[in-house]
Amino acid sequence: MLLKYFYDSNLAQASYMVGCQQSNEAVIIDPARDITPYVETASKEGMKIIGSFETHIHADFVAGSRELAAQEGATMYLSDEGSDDWKYENLENTPHQLVKDGDQIKVGNLTFTVLHTPGHTPESISFTLVDGGIPAQEPMGIFTGDFVFVGDVGRPDLLEKAAKMEGTSEDGAKQMFASLQKFKQLPDYLQLWPGHGAGSACGKALGAVPSSTVGYEKKYNWALQYENENEFSKELLDGQPEPPTYFAVMKHVNKVGPTLIKELSSVEKLQSVSEIEKLVDKGVQVIDTRPAAKFAEKYVPGTVNIPFNSSFTNWAGWLIDYKRSLSLIVEAESIKEIEKALHSVGIDQLSSYLDARLIEESQGDFGSYPSVRPIEAKQLFDQDKVNIIDVRNLSEWNEGHIEGAKHLMLGTLKDHLDEVPTDKPVLVQCGSGVRSAIGVSVLKSNGFEEVINLTGGYSQWLQDVKK
Repeated sequence: MLLKYFYDSNLAQASYMVGCQQSNEAVIIDPARDITPYVETASKEGMKIIGSFETHIHADFVAGSRELAAQEGATMYLSDEGSDDWKYENLENTPHQLVKDGDQIKVGNLTFTVLHTPGHTPESISFTLVDGGIPAQEPMGIFTGDFVFVGDVGRPDLLEKAAKMEGTSEDGAKQMFASLQKFKQLPDYLQLWPGHGAGSACGKALGAVPSSTVGYEKKYNWALQYENENEFSKELLDGQPEPPTYFAVMKHVNKVGPTLIKELSSVEKLQSVSEIEKLVDKGVQVIDTRPAAKFAEKYVPGTVNIPFNSSFTNWAGWLIDYKRSLSLIVEAESIKEIEKALHSVGIDQLSSYLDARLIEESQGDFGSYPSVRPIEAKQLFDQDKVNIIDVRNLSEWNEGHIEGAKHLMLGTLKDHLDEVPTDKPVLVQCGSGVRSAIGVSVLKSNGFEEVINLTGGYSQWLQDVKK
């Protein structure tokens, strides 16, 4: 048997290749939209990808099952569990098989058995794996998707918070409790292969270890220590992070099927800063992916700064309007990687880009913004010269915040601009100064003229001011 692990650190998303080395056939568990790593690995290992398994309709990334079906002829194995609201659509011209609890799928000497494990979503399923080539009669492991993670379980509130399906959070928590009772009956020795690691918004306490065992999770996973459904539900729903707004888009895209990558329009390379300025004037959203320090010194007015780093994909999903045309300012050699990151969360409307070097080499009417350290910020605040906007998550705010600050989480800032005070300059603050820099650019692009970033954020404030 062949087992390969793939991990997208930008999305904290795990996928797996499982193959039978006798039949040279392989399947991909929860494939990402960029299928190149799977195809290249299969070729290297002498495998043919014959199928893809999805544990549920994903909300945080675009699944690559239809890409594998179109390019490799792979059959999509999809859940047929749950309510009619969460059934896959537009499958008529794509090789697929709908599966239910107890169904078995044979891949050479390998046998996968479907377990319906609702809670995160109604249609969620897991797959146990038996390696018949050993030969073995019992499973060696389980692919849990967003059901059980290392140290946590999938959150049940996304349908309500992101997809606006009222009343589903409590129902999901009850379903999760029942699914965990089924999980507790599994053998302790089973290896556990989850769909996410630390940093995913699909849970609140995910571990950074890529795999575990059923027995270890029974003993140490907080969610498996509860015997009372009501107490479990209360703890599960309490303190869940804000779900990114793009989760609702992802649910729809994965349900009806995304556009194939090969069918997307090509991206034009712009030749001058004036072309970007004209796009801004026309209402095209322009994202500048340079580091915050460079943007602060010199930027095209009307653009928003989302630096291309490990958190780029997350904030792009939060802040980019999926319904508007998009242009980028990038370091030219990074454009392909940035395109891939955008595609992974369904941002397919990119039309053009400008080499960032043209910004740095040009003269003209550019914008800039100042930053201050906590001591300077304290003086401004004490003199009533600034209003403070805290753009951290609600859980961070609840743990402690600057007295007198107003909380507007970064991902929702653009939807609450009318709540930003305008009687004096605005000081934007987060935990370290990274998110607040993005927040400054959001405010500046929306007409707020006097905006300041707090470098070091709340953590530095505690050290310098709250000694």
